[in-house]
Amino acid sequence: MDTAPRPLADRFGRVHTDLRVSLTDRCNLRCTYCMPAEGLNWLPKAEVLSDEEVVRLVRIAVDRLGIGTVRLTGGEPLLRRGLPGLVARLTALGPEISLTTNGIGLARTADALKAAGLHRVNVSLDTLRPERYAEITRRDRIADVFAGLAAAHAAGLAPVKINAVPVRGVNDDEIIDLAEFAAAHGYRMRFIESMPLDAQGAWDRNKMITADELLAILGTRWELLPVGRHGSAPAEEWRIAGTDTVIGVIASVTRPFCGGCDRVRLTADGQLRNCLFATTESDLRALLRGGADDAAIEAAWRRTVARKGPGHDIGSAGFVQPDRPMSAIGG
Repeated sequence: MDTAPRPLADRFGRVHTDLRVSLTDRCNLRCTYCMPAEGLNWLPKAEVLSDEEVVRLVRIAVDRLGIGTVRLTGGEPLLRRGLPGLVARLTALGPEISLTTNGIGLARTADALKAAGLHRVNVSLDTLRPERYAEITRRDRIADVFAGLAAAHAAGLAPVKINAVPVRGVNDDEIIDLAEFAAAHGYRMRFIESMPLDAQGAWDRNKMITADELLAILGTRWELLPVGRHGSAPAEEWRIAGTDTVIGVIASVTRPFCGGCDRVRLTADGQLRNCLFATTESDLRALLRGGADDAAIEAAWRRTVARKGPGHDIGSAGFVQPDRPMSAIGG
């Protein structure tokens, strides 16, 4: 008898196989484009999903909904106590597990995470300059990030990807430097257009470096050969001619890829979001703690995804920025 799960599809026929799970809304940085200097009002511990609740929801997602890849996010997921143990439990369920991090705690955890079954990591790094890093993040921790990148690479969490968000007048003069740094160390560089997901609501499209601008800047240094996009992956990729170095560009604003989106998101407090820019959520935590069985949780999950819209509408007159900032949603 065929026991394969029925695809998790929306009304536009998009099948969802990628789950982003936020493990905490807390962060040890205070990036100027993300949150105020004093931080945010963190979730009370009782509202955050326990390890057992995370494992149960991921099991339902894998066994009953066809989820094949899980990315652990935050806030900063390395702040989650006992993370290697949780990774091991999730890996045992069968999906590919990856992690997005600011890299500060990676040097001391990379080996344990690899041993637990983590496949790869994405590390956020917007500058190579210590003084600029301190200005952007309000913390003097860039040495820890460099050490974390090296540790992840040595542990075999490959490919180690670096995510950078270029902002006009802030770090756009380092685009080539960042790409050269990544290539020299065997990392994979990805540039991401800035998005309206900051807690302050101060996002300015005029400060966003577009994909076209990025490629023009990179083109002054190298000949770039298009690789394209792997399936529903968000990054368009280019290879530097004569090398194996690949650079990715995630153009969420100017070249939206909503038509092929296969992602669904679970916040640290158990709210299911069918889009990064969703303005509504479904409370799976209440179902879990109210005694719902797996079938009821599956049904709620399917209803949420079925309601997914065609796209995020950034730039349209009707666009509404989500109430939650990126640090509370999870990337």
